[in-house]
Formats: sequence, structure tokens, C-alpha cells
Amino acid sequence: MYFLDTTVGPFALERWGAYFASFPTFLQGFFYTLALSVASLLLSLILGIIFGAMSSSQKAWVRAIARVYVEFFQNTPLLVQFVFVFYGLPILTNGFLMLPIFLTGVVCVGLYHGAYIAEVIRSGIEAVPNGQTEAALSQGFTYADTMRLIILPQAVRTILPPMTNQVVNLIKNTSTVALISGADLMFVSKVWAYDTSSYIPAFLGASILYFIMCFPLATWARRQEEANKNAYKL
Repeated sequence: MYFLDTTVGPFALERWGAYFASFPTFLQGFFYTLALSVASLLLSLILGIIFGAMSSSQKAWVRAIARVYVEFFQNTPLLVQFVFVFYGLPILTNGFLMLPIFLTGVVCVGLYHGAYIAEVIRSGIEAVPNGQTEAALSQGFTYADTMRLIILPQAVRTILPPMTNQVVNLIKNTSTVALISGADLMFVSKVWAYDTSSYIPAFLGASILYFIMCFPLATWARRQEEANKNAYKL
């Protein structure tokens, strides 16, 4: 642990030297954030595909269930969901539903972004002409098989750019796990900054590490979107 002179300027080399000396700690937070992002993404993709397909169902009650899920998670703050799952559920269940911090992060971020991905999936499905769904159903395909074998493969091109943007948002939103003391990049940076009073290196360093995770995905999404626009012009 480094205890620096508080009279040292916020951009002083001494503070940056302390930051790089403690970089293995930040690297652990980086990999924690990466693992949390991957696990949350898997959950959100599963939920997004299920509820996105439900949103395009011909059955009103199925669409209604999907709509309730999407509207609830899109219109309530992620921080409130963290507080409810981590603190509220154990109180309501007398400690029975006390989830570990990492699992709480996966559940909350996965459920939250699953709602947004469901909307991305729904818009992609609706971009495919309805006649293809009707033709598949008339040939004896079930609705699930129609989605899996015919509609979703065609919708992928439309879905990928906004889906990638949602992945970028998901990575950034994993920082909310710091609220419940998860050992992610943001929490590690905050603790180190408070202990050393080196706020500039801690949070600027965290921003750069988040940028490393997010920028390649955002760039790819923009290129894919441009490629789609050019394909439609042909």
C-alpha cells in the first residue's frame, strides 16, 4: 500500500509511479470485469433470444409476457435492481436467497441487458418479411423451428450492429457491481484512490482499461452497420 504526500500534485509522476507499482491489482479487477461481462452476456443473449422471439409471437398472451419483462427492466434503474437482489431478497426470504456478489452481478446485468437485446432481436425478426414465417408455418414447421431455422439466421445481419452496441453498454454497466463491493475494475480503482488519494491515475487508468475492452467492439459495430447500408444500396 502506498501512502503519498497529499501536497503532491494530482498529475505528479510519484502518483503514476504508485499506480504502475500497483498495476497487478488493477489487472485483477480488469479480468474480474471481463469474466463478469462474459457471463452476463451469455445470460442476456439467452433471455434476449427467448423474449425477442416471444415478442414476435402470433399469440397475444405470449407477446404480453415478453412486453412485461422488457418494460420492467428497461424502465427501472440497474442500481435499484442490484440493491433489491443483493439486499432485498435475503431479507424477504430470511437469508435463503443470498447470492454471492459475482452471481448477483451476472443475474442483474444479464436480466437488465436481456431486455434490451430482446428488443434488438424483435426488430431483427420484424425486418424479415412476414410471408416467410407464414410459409414455414403452412409447411408444418413449429413456431420455434421457424424462428431457429429460417427467421433468425436471416435477421443476424440486421441484429449484429445494435447487438454489439448493447455488448459495449453491458461491459460499462458491470461497473455497477462496485455498489455491492464486487472486485471489479471500478471498485478496485475506487478503493485504491481512496487509500492513496491518487484519484487521477486511478480513474483515468480505469477509463483506459474500459476503453480497451469497448473500443474494438464499437468500431466493429460501426463498420458492420456501414457494410449493411452499402449492401442495401446495391
